[in-house]
Amino acid sequence: MLQRLSVITIGVNNLQAQTAFYKTQLGWIPEAENNDIVFFKMNGFLFSLFNRRALAEGVGVQHEGSGFRPVVLSYNVPVQDEVDELYAAFKSRDINILKSPVHTPFGGYYFAFADPENNVWEIAYNPYIPLDAAGNTITHESISDL
Repeated sequence: MLQRLSVITIGVNNLQAQTAFYKTQLGWIPEAENNDIVFFKMNGFLFSLFNRRALAEGVGVQHEGSGFRPVVLSYNVPVQDEVDELYAAFKSRDINILKSPVHTPFGGYYFAFADPENNVWEIAYNPYIPLDAAGNTITHESISDL
């Protein structure tokens, strides 16, 4: 199996509300959508929103459960100042900020927010994850010295 991702799908309770959040609050434009699913084209993969119950059924698991999901989606930026710019923009849009910008012991800087169904995202600057001009991850540099 090749080491790559094609689609990340988040199971949601209210597809219309979640789609509206990503469109209006984050300014994302759907690549394809219908009454059941929406796809956003990202940098080399698709991010999709799909009914939580149908998604669970499709993979053969129970849909019940709440609270923290053991997944954090990261949007990395090339410079620390961009973290502050996005934080200010998100606050002005009343996006649910979970953690204000904070410096990390390894020289990183990030804040965390949640979408309307509490899927957790972080906006992060990480000096060990260089990005190309298009914002794509190039690599993760060695952290053996940390």
